[in-house]
Amino acid sequence: MNPQYAAQQQPQYGGYGGGGNGVISPGAPPSWAQNGPPTGVGLVRPSTHNGGPGYPNPAVSNGPTPSHQGMMGFPPQHQQMQASPNQLAGQMAAMNLSGSQQKHGNENQVLPGAGGGPPGKPGFPSSPARGLGTYATPGSQPAQQQRPSPGPSPSPYVNGPGRGPTPVSSPQALNPSLQSSQLPPQGSPRPPPTQGQHSSLPPGHGGTAHPPTHPGMPYAHGSPLPAQTGPPGHPPTHGRQILPQTNHVQPRDTTGPQFNQMPPQGNALPPQQLGSVPPQSSHLPPQGGPQAPQPRYGFSQSGHIPSQTGSVPPPQNATSPQGSPMPPHSGNMPPQGSPMPPHSGGIPPQGSPMPPHLGPPSHLSQGHSGPKPPGPPSGQIPPQYTQGSQFPTQAFQQGPHPPPPGPPMQGQIQPPLQGAQLPGGPYRGGPHMPPPQGSYPSSPQEGYLPQQAGYQPPQAGVGPGGSYPPTLPGQPQPQPVYSPQQQQQARRLDPDQMPSPIQVMLDDQRNRSGVFITNQKGLVPPLVTTDFITQDQGNASPRYLRSSIYNVPVTAEMMKQTAVPFGLVISPLAQPAEGEYLPPVVDMGEIGPVRCARCKAYMCPYMQFVDGGRRFHCPFCKATTEVPAEYFQHLDHTGQRVDRFERPELTLGTYEVVATKEYCRNNTFPKPPAVIFVIDVSYNNIKSGLIHLLCREMKEILKLLPKEMGAERSSMKVGFITYNSTVHFYNVKGCLAQPQMMVVGDVQDMFVPLLDGFLCDPAESETVLDSLMEQIPEMFGDTRETETVLGPAIQAGLEALKAAECAGKLLVFNSSLPIAEAPGKLKNRDDRKLLGTEKEKTVLAPQITFYNNLGQECVGAGCSVDLFIFNNSYIDLATIGQVCRLSGGEIFKYTYFQADLDGERLIADIKHDVSRPVVFDAIMRVRTSTGVRATDFAGHFFMSNTTDMELASIDCDKAVAVEVKHDDKLTEEDGVYIQVAVLFTSCSGQRRLRIINLSLKTCSQLADLYRSCDLDTIINFFSKQVVVRLLESTPKSVKDGLVNRCAQMLACYRKNCASPSSAGQLILPECMKLLPLYINCVLKSDAVSGGSDMTLDDRSFAMQAVTIMDIPSSVVYFYPRLLPLHDIDVNSDDFPSPIRCSSDKIRDDGVYLLENGIYMFLWIGLNVNVEWVQNVFGVHSAAQIDIDRTSLQDIDNPLSTRIRSLVNAVRQQRHRCMRLTLVRQRDKLEMVFKHFLVEDRGLDGSASYVDFLCHMHREIRNLLS
Repeated sequence: MNPQYAAQQQPQYGGYGGGGNGVISPGAPPSWAQNGPPTGVGLVRPSTHNGGPGYPNPAVSNGPTPSHQGMMGFPPQHQQMQASPNQLAGQMAAMNLSGSQQKHGNENQVLPGAGGGPPGKPGFPSSPARGLGTYATPGSQPAQQQRPSPGPSPSPYVNGPGRGPTPVSSPQALNPSLQSSQLPPQGSPRPPPTQGQHSSLPPGHGGTAHPPTHPGMPYAHGSPLPAQTGPPGHPPTHGRQILPQTNHVQPRDTTGPQFNQMPPQGNALPPQQLGSVPPQSSHLPPQGGPQAPQPRYGFSQSGHIPSQTGSVPPPQNATSPQGSPMPPHSGNMPPQGSPMPPHSGGIPPQGSPMPPHLGPPSHLSQGHSGPKPPGPPSGQIPPQYTQGSQFPTQAFQQGPHPPPPGPPMQGQIQPPLQGAQLPGGPYRGGPHMPPPQGSYPSSPQEGYLPQQAGYQPPQAGVGPGGSYPPTLPGQPQPQPVYSPQQQQQARRLDPDQMPSPIQVMLDDQRNRSGVFITNQKGLVPPLVTTDFITQDQGNASPRYLRSSIYNVPVTAEMMKQTAVPFGLVISPLAQPAEGEYLPPVVDMGEIGPVRCARCKAYMCPYMQFVDGGRRFHCPFCKATTEVPAEYFQHLDHTGQRVDRFERPELTLGTYEVVATKEYCRNNTFPKPPAVIFVIDVSYNNIKSGLIHLLCREMKEILKLLPKEMGAERSSMKVGFITYNSTVHFYNVKGCLAQPQMMVVGDVQDMFVPLLDGFLCDPAESETVLDSLMEQIPEMFGDTRETETVLGPAIQAGLEALKAAECAGKLLVFNSSLPIAEAPGKLKNRDDRKLLGTEKEKTVLAPQITFYNNLGQECVGAGCSVDLFIFNNSYIDLATIGQVCRLSGGEIFKYTYFQADLDGERLIADIKHDVSRPVVFDAIMRVRTSTGVRATDFAGHFFMSNTTDMELASIDCDKAVAVEVKHDDKLTEEDGVYIQVAVLFTSCSGQRRLRIINLSLKTCSQLADLYRSCDLDTIINFFSKQVVVRLLESTPKSVKDGLVNRCAQMLACYRKNCASPSSAGQLILPECMKLLPLYINCVLKSDAVSGGSDMTLDDRSFAMQAVTIMDIPSSVVYFYPRLLPLHDIDVNSDDFPSPIRCSSDKIRDDGVYLLENGIYMFLWIGLNVNVEWVQNVFGVHSAAQIDIDRTSLQDIDNPLSTRIRSLVNAVRQQRHRCMRLTLVRQRDKLEMVFKHFLVEDRGLDGSASYVDFLCHMHREIRNLLS
């Protein structure tokens, strides 16, 4: 094992975070003028200096929510039996509903057999394996028999485009007398989690402030649910569907004589209560003292991988890189393995409306070594998922009900138990674990029986909220009591019934692939994962510009009520798909671009010509402008110009126009840009082989410099600088016989010692460059320099571009912290213990302002900086990365770099960085029509005013996010118009503008807003916003704010758009049904929650990576792609279908490829087919595979060829070359692999998908109560 690994048992696995705003806002405090602005990641808020739109962040309570559904009559053997889809589908129409109000005029009402609307109505949703399940709790009234609706029974396999709300249900409590063919299919049992993997409640997440209950929608216990007439402004919901697609479920009784009925097919859920978690104090420290956390990353991002032959994770006393003991986890997660206080007590604390807690059986208590029935991890309460998103979690039934069974509370008479079925899995032995700090609640504890609607057990001390008091340290907790009957009947809950991103993507691919025509205002585009071809007919391709909403509310009050962000994610240079065209370039000659006289908007398809074509009306500012005489053209009988189809600016959403001298610096046309390689030649880079590798490959790299379409070769020039403690320039003029080296020893005052010959045409100076590349490794081969500069080297490149009077890019190859005496000298402040604490922003913000100022200088000269980092220890990316952030650059990181292992990946990244479409010296402005305006900006750029983003360069892989807010009321007739203008210098030196236009609808009904959201854009926007705020606020407040906003978005939908239903049901808008999953993924990501189990540089790298991600990159980063390879078709070139990111989906006889755009793992099960291993790895068993390899062997057989081509195809889809890491089942690295299974509970105690959905449901109910 490499000694560096022995000292630091984790991969340098990570990301980067940026720094300051880069601009001093008008209202900034006086300290800003002296010390510079706060160090956010590219966020500038012109309106306020203290950050952040004022999103509501309701106070949090620790109140519980109503109780869980019980289940009855399940066979005692706890066996799982399946029914075929046809058997289930044929009997769905015969199902009973209890307590449901059958309203044929309301398509949001649930009817027998399926959900959403009466049979025969448009919008009646049905889809395979998605049915309506209803159930009730023990002791409830018998269900009344309902006759099926007249007309043919709808097929559960039909999906219509206008489908209405679809119900989400839970599996029925089944009568033992049912035939096995009637039982819903079940997933395989999941093994119980180990200690430290329990779900938990985040600090302060016990609820939220309660807004007034919506009129007509009281959710009080025992009160009937009147028909909702809709929110103010809505017409009554009769007849046609006016609401977005949702799913509803009504409860039914399972105890009466009529329960011998068929459960719905497939996706039925156990009747558990979503969100009803007995709250525990989020401030309970783990008992037993702090322990060192298991390192999350047991491998380095590059270089050697630690020995992984054993199956035991690293010891708890693993040391940090400095050799000191690993610090305890100080963030939101507890150290793994910490002892937890036992669950003690007999009944829940007084003051709780929750039913009695049933405790563990004796045979399942701690220390029992016998077999345990299979059960889910605590907190798996999957709501039934059908095509929409409604999750039944509590049976709200009309009329009186008997009290719930179980031990009596105070003042409560205990009824007979009658064999009640317990929700949840069997109790797992051992002490009951409190939730780790800063995490989310698990689902309701197993053993709670549901509390019936209409019945409130009399208890002392129940306040208005009816909540548990928080558990204090040392206070005994209720101890559940089981009966043997209940132990056998406990059954596993199926998380497969949750909304699945895989299914959503497949559905969108099936329904929306093909041609996407942009001729309509407010047309929601297909998902970024869908293969589609854009046909530009007036609105820009969604590859360039996406909005979070395509139907904008007319008032700011509506926007505030929904909490849905109005954000734009702009990728102005995105690559067109195959079959699409680059934007055409328009040259209007000396008149230049035609613009509005008032707001300066550029000509676009939304301009209306009047007065016979002599003037045009601007939709952005409503002004009228004279048409230049050279641009005049007559109008036809429809009022359109007769030449409109000959002019791209009048018909296309995206086009380019050649700029005149007025758009250039100093009113002179620019020169072609340059690329300067700035190479650290200190001891580390010589020893790792970087210098030899780079010089050997330089000739091939220079052949890939970008060129204009149709040009034979690139117009860009190149230059070379090397540095250690001094800076060296090279004269590579083509007429020289040998290159000349000039050394600048005075790094305190950097200057360029030569003008002519530093920048050269690579073709003309090919011989001299070849000679230079041979001499550099020889000149510095024996160096022992370890102390290096960095700031002066970047200054040298900047001064060289200034002297040449051209824009350009610096590719800086740096290996160590700049500690030499020079401008930009840094101190080692590595203290990973601060990550996850309130003080983490002190180590994630830059330690000095030198690099911020240098970044601003670079922007002013049109010089962007890309950093290639080869660190073996702390290098302070949070500080040196400011140059990249402010100049529009990027960081590439190769920790523990070794040329033989990582050289191929490095060269691939350099080639991609050099060759990809890029523009220089750019300025971007977003114009909007009256009533809204762009306010906040996030990304890699600098802002010297409140409107213009200055980017020294921007390429096809980068995106910026812009928040738009109302400043006036809108009208429903006009709509909202957006125009993004990017002024830039092309790689050939031509000054041009790219104009990107988008038109949106406006609405006065909230339902219209929720129908037209783009969830992928919302998540990308939120992630950039969160990363910025982490440098201004505490991690807890940032995460709580995101969770509260998510809850507010869903609660507003439930209150104003969904038809009346039980408060126990979780109802999600169709286009936002994955919002809880994706928000949880953002919260669990390294950029947001990376704690002391990763390095500061890894965390900063992840933060910066998120800041510049475009939407396709962020989708796969937050929800990684998991591809099964063990059954791949060797005769097909198609990708295997991805599966959900959960350990439930992984078999020990399988092989899986997991990638998130930055990391790629190949997981190999120990029981994988021997022939498969032989064909791909050339060994006889999985145990013999050399997992230290970073590439697959080239074996001549179809399977090996197919797997290698698939790995290469995955890499080509991402803009970083991902290193392949082999992970064998039960080896040390498996914990790193499992960190990316985002639907599972995190190794650090972070919430699983099910846990977080329960938590969200509880937050929503608190908001609605």
